[in-house]
Amino acid sequence: MPSFEIEGIVPVVPTPFTNEDNPDLGALARLLEFAIGGHVCAVCLPAYASEFYKLTERERRDLVYRAIEVLDSRLPLVAQVNHPSAAVVAETAHEFERAGAAAVSVAVPRLFALPERDLLRYFDRILTAIGIPLVIQDFNPGGATVGVDFVQSLHRQHPHFRYLKLEEPLMAAKVWSIVDSTGGEVGVIDGWGGTYILELMDAGICGVMPGLAVADLLQIVWERGRAGDKDGAYELFQQLLPQITYSLQSLEFYHHAEKALLVARGVIPNAAVRDATLTVSDLDRAHLGFLNGRIVRLADSQACRTAAEAASSSDRAVRNGPPLPLPEVQR
Repeated sequence: MPSFEIEGIVPVVPTPFTNEDNPDLGALARLLEFAIGGHVCAVCLPAYASEFYKLTERERRDLVYRAIEVLDSRLPLVAQVNHPSAAVVAETAHEFERAGAAAVSVAVPRLFALPERDLLRYFDRILTAIGIPLVIQDFNPGGATVGVDFVQSLHRQHPHFRYLKLEEPLMAAKVWSIVDSTGGEVGVIDGWGGTYILELMDAGICGVMPGLAVADLLQIVWERGRAGDKDGAYELFQQLLPQITYSLQSLEFYHHAEKALLVARGVIPNAAVRDATLTVSDLDRAHLGFLNGRIVRLADSQACRTAAEAASSSDRAVRNGPPLPLPEVQR
């Protein structure tokens, strides 16, 4: 696979479960094919949106190995490895690199508060163990995320620390500072469902890590925005935002909303979420059905529009045909 670059949408793939509460590797293959069809730039698993914290170590590895097998170099895989032990992460990340992962993503260990000097030591051990790019995810609702000095210092020590995923409001200035201070060598990825995609594209983010169920539509938003069509990007994004913000009321609620939408779009057979999880009320489930129904119709309309544009382009090519040969000059 060519060198790995993030430029666009990198959805987090949820973990599908059978009715017996086991990871459904057949359904996982369908999710990955859906991602390929959505023209995203990579996929990531098993992360928070994959319910990684409910999976055994064996299940996490099985998901990564199965994803590498199914993708077969057709789409890069960012293998997520979250653990408070640097030794465990380093060993696992090295295994995934050998298996064919294009990059590794690691969440900042936030079980207990640690100063940045200790986080630098944690990530130094991980980066020493791998040669592929590292994505650092810093999801810290209760406090500050890593700063520009941390990013600069770690990148100087390990140039393959390439990306930082942040999930917080009002971070445009921070994005700009990180990109500017590293000469663009460390890219910033927007998380939290892509809620802030439009304003952060202007600030210089390199991509977004949302859920998979709307990733194909967010890829269109991204492409329109990157092409300078901010009005067109906004027109589509405003139709996605109610579902995104409603689903992100809590992480467990998000799992139910994401999987229900994937069922509605015909990608997976059931919306099973592993316990412990919350019980979704009938009222919330009904509103999710309403919002998800609108997304399904929107996706269908976008597919029809894309097909019509492709057919129109093909018709023009046929009408125009190849250039006619010049007549021979009689001598």
